[in-house]
Amino acid sequence: MHIQDSHWSSASTLAPAAGNGRGDAARTTPLRVDAQRNLEHVLRAAREVFGELGYGAPMEDVARRARVGVGTVYRRFPSKDVLVRRIAEEETSRLTDQARTALGQEDEPWSALSRFLRTSVASGAGRLLPPQVLRVGVADEQADSGALDETRVPAQRTQPGEGELRLVSEDIGAGAVDDAGAAALLEVVGRLVERARAAGQLRTDVSVSDVLLVIATAAPSLPDAAQQAAASARLLDILLEGLRSRPA
Repeated sequence: MHIQDSHWSSASTLAPAAGNGRGDAARTTPLRVDAQRNLEHVLRAAREVFGELGYGAPMEDVARRARVGVGTVYRRFPSKDVLVRRIAEEETSRLTDQARTALGQEDEPWSALSRFLRTSVASGAGRLLPPQVLRVGVADEQADSGALDETRVPAQRTQPGEGELRLVSEDIGAGAVDDAGAAALLEVVGRLVERARAAGQLRTDVSVSDVLLVIATAAPSLPDAAQQAAASARLLDILLEGLRSRPA
C-alpha cells in the first residue's frame, strides 16, 4: 500500500480555476458533453493511478492514463490537492454506503462484517482511503495495555499496546476528507465490529483500524485479471480467518 500524505491540503473539493472570478457559480454550471466526458475519464484514471501507485503519483500519470493533456486535468482540478481530495471523499463515501448496506441487510453479525470486507475489497475503494482515516501506529513499548474501544469515539487518539495497530484519527478533516464524512465511515464500521465482537464471532483484540487495514490491503498486481481476482479473494479469505474468533 502506497499512501503518502505530503500532498494533502485543505483545498476545496472542486475549486474553480484561478482567475475565472465566478466562484460557486462555476462549480454549478453544467458541463458540455465533451467536458463532462473528459472529467469522467480523469476521475476514472485518477482512481486507477492512485490505487496502483499511491497518492504520490504525479498528475502527468493521471493525464496519460485518461488520454488527455495535463492542461485538461488542471482546468478541472487547479492543484493535485483538489483532485486527491475529490477522490478520497468519493471513496470514503462509497465505503460508508457499503458498510451501511451490509449492516442493514445482514442479520448475522459475522456475515455483515465479512460482506462489507468482500464488497469493499472487490471495489478497490479501501486502497484510496486518505491517510487521516487510515493512519495507524505500531507500539514502541513492549508493555501490555488494556484493549481500547475505538468504535464508540472514532475520532479519539488511542495508545497502542504491544503489537497492536491502532487508528490515529485526530487529524481527520485537516485536508483529505471533511470531519462528517470520516466520522460517518468510522461510526458504521465500528457498529459492524462491535456487533461481531459481542456475538463472540470476532477476536476481542480486533479494532476498527484493523478492519480498515484489511480493506486497504491488496494482492500484488498480476497481468491476468482472473488471476488478480483469484489472488485478492484468496488473500481476503486468509485475512478473514485471522479476524474470526475461535472456540478455546
